[in-house]
Amino acid sequence: MPVAPAQRIYLSDYSPPPWWVDQITLNIALDAQQTRVLATLSLRRNLEVPAAPLHLDGQAMRLGQLWLDGQPLPPAAYTQTPDALLIPALPDGCTLEIETLVCPADNTALEGLYLSGGNLCTQCEAEGFRRITYFPDRPDVMAVYTVRLEADKRRYPVLLSNGNLQAAGELPGGRHFALWHDPFPKPCYLFALVAGDLVYQQDQFITASGREVTLRVYVQAHNLHQCDHAMRSLKKAMRWDERRFGCEYDLDIYMVVAVDDFNMGAMENKGLNIFNARYVLAHPQTATDEDFLNVESVIAHEYLHNWSGNRITCRDWFQLSLKEGLTVFRDQEFSTEQTLGAVKRIDDVQHLRDAQFAEDAGPMAHPVRPDSYIEINNFYTLTVYEKGAELVRMLQTLLGPAVFDAALRRYFHDCDGQAVTVEDFIQALETESQRDLSPFMPWYTQAGTPRLEIHGVYEADRRRYCLHITQHPADNPSLQDMPAQPLLIPLRLALFDLQGQALPLRLHNEPPHSGYATERVLEVHAKQQQFCFEDIPTPPVPSLLRGFSAPVHLAFAYSDAQLAFLLTHDSDPFNRWEAAQRYALRLLQAQLADPAQDITAERSAWTKAIASLLTPHQLTDAAWLAKTLTLPSEVYLIEQWRHLSAVAVNRPPLAAAATDVEAIHRVREQLRQHLGRALESHWLSLYQATQRANSTALDPQHMGQRRLRNLCLSYLCTLPKATWRELAYTHYQHAANMTEGLGALQAVRDIDCPQRSAMLADFATRWADDPLVMDKWFAMQAASSLPQTLHTVQTLLHHPAFTLKNPNRVRALIGTFANANPLHFHAQDGSGYAFVAEQIIALDPRNPQIAARLTRPLTRWQCFDTQRAHFMQAALQRILAQPKLSNDVYEVARLGLQSPSAV
Repeated sequence: MPVAPAQRIYLSDYSPPPWWVDQITLNIALDAQQTRVLATLSLRRNLEVPAAPLHLDGQAMRLGQLWLDGQPLPPAAYTQTPDALLIPALPDGCTLEIETLVCPADNTALEGLYLSGGNLCTQCEAEGFRRITYFPDRPDVMAVYTVRLEADKRRYPVLLSNGNLQAAGELPGGRHFALWHDPFPKPCYLFALVAGDLVYQQDQFITASGREVTLRVYVQAHNLHQCDHAMRSLKKAMRWDERRFGCEYDLDIYMVVAVDDFNMGAMENKGLNIFNARYVLAHPQTATDEDFLNVESVIAHEYLHNWSGNRITCRDWFQLSLKEGLTVFRDQEFSTEQTLGAVKRIDDVQHLRDAQFAEDAGPMAHPVRPDSYIEINNFYTLTVYEKGAELVRMLQTLLGPAVFDAALRRYFHDCDGQAVTVEDFIQALETESQRDLSPFMPWYTQAGTPRLEIHGVYEADRRRYCLHITQHPADNPSLQDMPAQPLLIPLRLALFDLQGQALPLRLHNEPPHSGYATERVLEVHAKQQQFCFEDIPTPPVPSLLRGFSAPVHLAFAYSDAQLAFLLTHDSDPFNRWEAAQRYALRLLQAQLADPAQDITAERSAWTKAIASLLTPHQLTDAAWLAKTLTLPSEVYLIEQWRHLSAVAVNRPPLAAAATDVEAIHRVREQLRQHLGRALESHWLSLYQATQRANSTALDPQHMGQRRLRNLCLSYLCTLPKATWRELAYTHYQHAANMTEGLGALQAVRDIDCPQRSAMLADFATRWADDPLVMDKWFAMQAASSLPQTLHTVQTLLHHPAFTLKNPNRVRALIGTFANANPLHFHAQDGSGYAFVAEQIIALDPRNPQIAARLTRPLTRWQCFDTQRAHFMQAALQRILAQPKLSNDVYEVARLGLQSPSAV
């Protein structure tokens, strides 16, 4: 059980704060062992709510003195609890001074003020500010901050906080100070400070209105050469947000700081963004193309928060997706324009379907706007972020891009400086579009992934094609007692004739004319609907859910020939890729349903369709080709187990019972090997054709060619030929960048061969002093399907470079094993579950947030056989039996352990 009884917090209990804090001044004398914080709060009673005592949140610090309007406050005038400070009798307006003492060196939870690599930094979202001083730690209390930092100058030569620098100077005894002021009211979760021995790369940005903004990226001195990409990404994001949404930056300086120890990716603190170093540092020798893309995306995400999150924030934490889902959508739009275009959309959907759909179908399922929580850190989830972004994207689809952009500009204008709700966001869209969006609201309040079952019927005598659509409730066993409402689902589609031409789409009862579009968005809003298209001369091939226009499971009985047709002719890159995925799923499902049946003919037809893509002209879109030639992942196949029968025609459905992890791994590997063998000469030709890709260029063409070259190498290495393993070793030795080097390792990751051993040993020696590169080395071994992988991971726990103190290292080794290695995590003897449970127990006292995230994979026991379910439940019970369990881990483990009917 947790140290304190877990208290559930409900959205329905929200009430406005009884006290406002108009201004706060922080005088902070920094020291790793004892930091002294003197906070001065200008308080004002909220006269619109019933009078109540002042409640200030506070944890893990020592209270010094209190002063009220300049006079010492006696102990009898307040009550101190382990989590709060209560002051019952105060005038309606007053000034309260609070002295607290904090020990950053002891703060292993990495919330509040802590030590990272000798530097002091903060993480206050969601509730870390209460570890620095006593304060009403809730997002709807917005104050103007003035911060004076003081520290030993030799140890902490750089002193940073939010806003603009007002003054700086020397102090006696080798100390110095810096005074920062942020003129924009903000909630305390956006407060930040950094103190340390850092250097910076500087640039300038001229805003659309002509203001000059200083840009700085702060890093440790040995990393300064890895900042160029982050700075370029920041400037592109600033310009993009001005152009797309009219959002201009508002302070005189914008700062990014990279730290080694960080629980999340980054934090959008106003004007001072603190980043996990892995999302700032990038150089071709140490970062892959994927790393470069991630840096650009996360830099943009945190900058874009300046409006969708900072200038406009959340009224309460239940509205978290209002800032996170919206900003994920915005950074996705930015990244799509900057780099790989349609491939970015495919990447985002893969991530959603691999992970968020699984979350939606398990005991941790919750709405995009949850109605209750115990620990808010547990709701920084894929549902809030990724599904939340899909909701915004659906709204864009329903309103149209131009109206949506205008509506979002209205939202930024009308709600500037406020703490708002989802309803406020929807209201702005309704006002601009003059459309009632209330039918869309169930998306925010209903958990689970809906399923669209579609049947197409061609009526030759009437030249009509009809789609019969059935919307099924969300497939979420934890919501059995809550009837799901039909959702408003935008279904984007096109119809193609047999020559590959898109047909004009005129719905029944629409007057005939010549201007009908060849792509339309149908609004599915009932459990059953029918849409009929007129003047369709021959039976068409439908392209459904184009661009993945809604986060749903789609069931349509495509034939093999239709999938091959769409793979060749569909004008939507996403649906061409989707056709390849469905075709591969068809073969995998057939083998899983009946391993003895002969599917030689079907596999030959599929191979021919794939081979048709391997032509020289396809190299113009090599990134899309590499994505399309990659088989569905084992993680996705496990998540899709209950849906695999929907992709087959005339196949026996898979049993609704337990997921067969070993069978999924086996049939997928067999299909990879078949493709490697059947198209061996094609892979070699493509590998050679892409070897001249520029080793450092970050444009779509060269990044795509590097992706494709690595994929070709991986297919060649599925064949038991020493020639191809030697090619991988040569590829590694001559790699001009990390993308190529890691690609060679990836190709032999699952092969027990001398080349693999030699590459791993060389990699560890070469990059021993680079933590971010070593994370790749740990993760590569943790993801291997080789039989000894669990033993390898256990051994790596004792490697000199491994530490539980660093979240990145924990994610690389333990997180990769639990989330990206289903074969060994789900070992039938339960050894994978027991191992992860041990690490959670060891990590929880140090870092509850990371421990709670590692607990989530153990909660999916309902999907597996009785033996595995027993072992997973035993692991959760063992975790829950710990005497001093954090609320973070307790909530996840308790929910995960409950049976579906009890959740």
